[in-house]
Amino acid sequence: MEYFDVVVIGGGGTGAATAYDLALRGLSVLLFERGELTSGTTGRHHGQLHSGARYALGDPHIAQECMAETRILRRIAPDAIEYNQGIFLAIDDEDAALTNDFIAACREADIPATEIPIHRALELERRINPAAKRAVLVPDGTIDAYRLAMRFFASAVARGAVIRNFTEVIDIEQSDGSVQGVRVRQLRTGSEQRYACRAVVNAAGPWADKVAALAQQEVPLTAAAGTMVAVEGRLTNMVISRLRRPGDGDIIVPQRRLSIVGSTLRKVENPDGLRPEEEEIAFLFTCADELIPDFSKQPYRAAWTAARPLAGRAATEKGRENGREISRDISVIDHGKTGSLKGFFSILGGKATTLRIMGELVSDQVAQYLGIDEPSRTALFELYPYDYYWRLS
Repeated sequence: MEYFDVVVIGGGGTGAATAYDLALRGLSVLLFERGELTSGTTGRHHGQLHSGARYALGDPHIAQECMAETRILRRIAPDAIEYNQGIFLAIDDEDAALTNDFIAACREADIPATEIPIHRALELERRINPAAKRAVLVPDGTIDAYRLAMRFFASAVARGAVIRNFTEVIDIEQSDGSVQGVRVRQLRTGSEQRYACRAVVNAAGPWADKVAALAQQEVPLTAAAGTMVAVEGRLTNMVISRLRRPGDGDIIVPQRRLSIVGSTLRKVENPDGLRPEEEEIAFLFTCADELIPDFSKQPYRAAWTAARPLAGRAATEKGRENGREISRDISVIDHGKTGSLKGFFSILGGKATTLRIMGELVSDQVAQYLGIDEPSRTALFELYPYDYYWRLS
């Protein structure tokens, strides 16, 4: 039976960043993903590089964290980032009345936010709503979600990590209240194997509660489904957002030659096989037209739905509003302290923008548990190119 220091479960951005961080500390790491890498939530978000401005009014900690991580990602993965800036538009009087507080909150979170005249905003992006009342420039951007995650995977493999996709963890073995290993099934062949390890990191995103159940542990998780719609054509070069407190349908992100509006929010019990609802698509087109009036007239490309792993349980059942009260902050759970299994850790919450710091935070706790006195260094070095993954693995 093969032995590794740590097994990571989940082949999305968080799992990739965690595997890299642990490997960079000198630990032997084995990562399992039941599908293709990035095939879960990581491969289904709209790809915004959040400056944190969206969260400045309600969640200043996550706003500041997003801004700090934006600066780091631009440095360590420049070819996976389009630093194209963003404009927040106040469409009605209620939005306009919030503008001064919004700018103050951004600056308090170290986010450079500057109001610009509407005529200047229209010079920068001629297709935005000319009836907008106020406009604020912020340092948002766009992520190539696949390349960013694969740069972390490539860097993890370069440091000795082993990545196994199409392999499902079916049991987490324990003895005397401590992790001993995992049992997995190769989905292509049906064969099963066992691997010994000292710690397991549950980075399974909206499936984290199901993974925790394999270890007879619980995680407070809300799987919140969000639908996005893409149309043909790069209607703007900048990210366009509605200047209001976070809600549904308030972001338009340019991705290559597409424009994506997102997203909605509804609680789901099962994050597998999610599909957009017709009313969600119609709603998103209506919202998009308020920001870019001819958005819905563009050729339709696709709609899709992904589940966010929100750390906490939604308190109400309000359809699309359900889950908005839960912070997007990061939660690391050491089940040896909160549950009954030493060496088992879960990582929840966060954003695509904060994948690196999520890996750092959970790896800090794993390293402490294993007695490894090595700090995180993932913010210091540029990541390997994404295509090195296939050359190295």
